[in-house]
Amino acid sequence: MRFIKGLYLDTLKLLERIYKQSKYHHVRRRAKCIKLSYEGHKINDLAKIFNVTRLTIINWLNDWDDFSLVGLYDEKGRGRKSKLNDEQKLQVKQWAKENSRNLHIVVKNVREEWGIYISKDTVKRIINFFNMSWHRIKRRVGGEPDALEYKDKKADLESLKKQDDRGEISLAKCATGENPRGHFRVYLDESGFSLNSYVPYAWQEKGDEVVVECERSQRLNVLGFLNRKNDLETYLFECNINSDVVIACIDNFSKKQDKLTVLVIDNASIHTSNKFLKKQKEWEEKT
Repeated sequence: MRFIKGLYLDTLKLLERIYKQSKYHHVRRRAKCIKLSYEGHKINDLAKIFNVTRLTIINWLNDWDDFSLVGLYDEKGRGRKSKLNDEQKLQVKQWAKENSRNLHIVVKNVREEWGIYISKDTVKRIINFFNMSWHRIKRRVGGEPDALEYKDKKADLESLKKQDDRGEISLAKCATGENPRGHFRVYLDESGFSLNSYVPYAWQEKGDEVVVECERSQRLNVLGFLNRKNDLETYLFECNINSDVVIACIDNFSKKQDKLTVLVIDNASIHTSNKFLKKQKEWEEKT
């Protein structure tokens, strides 16, 4: 069995620092490999850890024996030349950020922009070098509102709440931000339900898959009107909720109102379509 032996404490500390701080991915891997070999890891184990062949591990160990720290680095001119220069690699990183779910677009951009043919795996290696990794996207509220407009609408909403408390209005969620007197405020939004299980990403051992049982089901979409007293009126659909569906629900809901009503909604595309905005004028005229 082959192991690295005779490392001093200062050398071990230097290897750890190189592993954590070197800007070269291959140097970090080799420094870690030398340290693990010294700690008693076998060549077969190291090959699995670094996902390389036994011969590659042996070459790393031989380079360390022959050249010590210098053996962690490639000689100038050694290895296959990169098809892309540093500036092009930075552009690949930017394209990958702009098309984070489809690296085929990056491959296409490289071919059309520079006439260079690379694979998706090459793109992955480049962006891995820039510390980009594949993980689940986080959710957050889309966009940032204009600060002054947000402040004005927040003040309007507080005024409407007070009118609602006095019984002058019924408050519902509406995109207009209007603040008429003597009306009711209600909040409108859409959601959906299904029996499909939530499936997160997870680290898994090769050959040992983590499986979650799930059922296939249709999605049940819901549109609801909710006032500040928690009175809820819902409409259920098996179809997608688009502007036409929202308009029909608001038309039906408006027939049941006995006083002026303010509807509060977000800026989803189905609430800001041309068809919806034209209909809004008709609803305003009913007041």
